[in-house]
Amino acid sequence: MTLTVIYDGQCVICTQSKRFYSALDWFRHIQFLDLHQPETLGQQYPQVSYEAAMGQMHLIAPDGTILAGFPAVKHMLKVLPLTFPLWLLLNLPGMDRLGDRAYRFVARNRYRINRWVGAPVCDSHTCRISEG
Repeated sequence: MTLTVIYDGQCVICTQSKRFYSALDWFRHIQFLDLHQPETLGQQYPQVSYEAAMGQMHLIAPDGTILAGFPAVKHMLKVLPLTFPLWLLLNLPGMDRLGDRAYRFVARNRYRINRWVGAPVCDSHTCRISEG
């Protein structure tokens, strides 16, 4: 079972998230693809638009199901041994709504967050989330 995650490789927060998940992915269940690689969206995953991928991580499950934003993060937590307990907590009532709000807050405020922690601001204004 391999999950494919499309992320913004020019965004500091996105690349740090990728590093976190990769470090905990002992069994290599997650394959990360930078949306800025030409073959990523157009050829391999035409069902994910560039505009949508610019704002949120997108996860493509082996059965073709696509999850974006918090549901994608939550699904990744489920498959990693050390984060499985966190996934269980995120299944408590109300956590989907709270998690989605938190994800969207971070996504909308990436520039400020990068500045707060002293990291460079995302390149080419790539860190933004669609309002959809």
